[in-house]
Amino acid sequence: MGLSGPIPRRVDAATKLALLDMIDAAIADGCEHRAACAILVLKESRAWRWQRRRDHGRLDDRRPGGHPLHGILEAEVDAIVAIFDEWAEIDHSHRKLAHRGSYVGRVWVSPSTVKRVLAAKGLHLRGPKRSGTSAKRPWPDWVSYQPNEMWIYDTTHFTRCGAAVVVIVDMVSRKWLATVVSAEETSTQVQAVFGDALDAEGITAKIDARYDELVDLGVDDERRPILLAISDIHSGSGADRCSRRGDGRRFDRDRCSLVVAARPTGAVRRPLAC
Repeated sequence: MGLSGPIPRRVDAATKLALLDMIDAAIADGCEHRAACAILVLKESRAWRWQRRRDHGRLDDRRPGGHPLHGILEAEVDAIVAIFDEWAEIDHSHRKLAHRGSYVGRVWVSPSTVKRVLAAKGLHLRGPKRSGTSAKRPWPDWVSYQPNEMWIYDTTHFTRCGAAVVVIVDMVSRKWLATVVSAEETSTQVQAVFGDALDAEGITAKIDARYDELVDLGVDDERRPILLAISDIHSGSGADRCSRRGDGRRFDRDRCSLVVAARPTGAVRRPLAC
């Protein structure tokens, strides 16, 4: 039997039958029932109970738990499975499925019960699909990735002193072009910092030299000013976030990345529209 020491709390029917046969053989040889149980390290009341069960052919242990009154019914199990088939791709959790059953008036169980029933049926929830990463938009063909071709600006807030710092940096060389510190963050500060950057790079004089010239928008003119604006603000419309100056330039009030671009030929381009 492979037993040593006290008899375990649960043994199979074959072990019980073998122990009872040993006790019967010991009693037949003149040994008392109590002494035989003591030698086998078996409680006497347990041996008597096994003998009664042997007479009725019920040595096998019953399934633990019995039949609790709060146990779920087969109809409830079927309802849980039906809820899973209908709503698993939408709810994605046992908690939501349990609430879904009560919402539709078909089954009232806890999330742990839903999880246990589905596990017994071999049914498993799958998480929602992850949203794919957005593809980066390529730069326009007329943009060349070299110094003094693309400028980018951003605003840093210092809340303790109530100030906002607008900075323009060359996107390629990382050169710090201009800075404006102000208590406000409006289009005025953006215009001022871009004006300072144009002055520092000597571009303003070239712009003023042909300020009064007319540019035909229907012709791909090298002198036509271009402004590429890339914003990280997604709320509101672009018209609400921009203001227009008298000379036709328009600047974004919100924090965004403004890129001033020129062609590789070296022609100067003035910001016009975002």
